[in-house]
Amino acid sequence: MNKFEGQVVVVTGGAQGIGAATVSAFLKEGAAVAVLDQQIEKIQASVLINNKLLKYYQCDITKNEEVIECFKDIVEHFEKVDVLINNAGVTRDNLLFRMSDDDWDMVIDTHLKGSFLCSREAQKYMVKQGHGKIIMLSSRSALGKRGQTNYAAAKAGIQGMTKTMAIELGPFGINVNAVAPGFIETQMTKDIAKKTGVSYEEIKEEVIKSNAIKRVGKPEDVANLIKFLASKESDYITGQTIYVAGNITN
Repeated sequence: MNKFEGQVVVVTGGAQGIGAATVSAFLKEGAAVAVLDQQIEKIQASVLINNKLLKYYQCDITKNEEVIECFKDIVEHFEKVDVLINNAGVTRDNLLFRMSDDDWDMVIDTHLKGSFLCSREAQKYMVKQGHGKIIMLSSRSALGKRGQTNYAAAKAGIQGMTKTMAIELGPFGINVNAVAPGFIETQMTKDIAKKTGVSYEEIKEEVIKSNAIKRVGKPEDVANLIKFLASKESDYITGQTIYVAGNITN
C-alpha cells in the first residue's frame, strides 16, 4: 500500500541512522523524498540512490542561503512540500567545565538554527498550499543528561519551538509535532560510547535493564512514529512531543 503516494517529504540529516530509516520508510510507501545532508558521500553510497523518487542535496542547514536554494529546487522539481522532518543533529558531549564554545555553538546551531531555517522556508510553501506537516526531532536528553548541557538545551529548545510553531501555523492547516527518541541503536550512539570509555554492549545492557520494554530502540521504531505524524491519521494532533524510549519519561 502506497500510503504516501503523491506526497513530497523533506528529510534533513537523512544519510544515516534515524534519518536514513525515515527516508527508506517513506520511499517504500510511495513518497517522493528530498534529503538535505552534508555527508553526501554516504547518501551516494546508499542503495536508496537508485530510487527515482529520491533527490538529495549537499546542504549546510545552518546557512540560510543554502536552505533557500534547496527548497526552491525541491519545489521546482517536485512542485510542492507536504512534510518536513527536521532530523539533522550532532553531539559534542562534555562536562560543563570542559565544554568549549565551539562544542556549544555546533550543537545549538545544527539543532535549533537548522530547524528554524528549514521550518521557516518550508512553511512558506505549506501556507500557500493550505496544509503541511512539520516533524521535529527532540530527545529524551531534553529532560537533562550528564555531559550534554549543549545537547539537552538544544533538544529542550526543539520542544518549545514545536509548541510555538504549532500555535502560529495551525490556522494555516499545518501540524507541528516532535518525536523524542531515547536510546536508539545508531552510529551516533556508538560514537558516544567510544568517548565514554565504556563498551557499547555494556551501555546497551544498562539501557535494557532500566527499560520497561526489554530491548534497545531501532531507527525503524522512530521512523514508524514519524510516518504516523506525517499521515492524515494525525490531523488533529499538534504541538505535542511524543517519546520513543521504551520506558516512561519524567
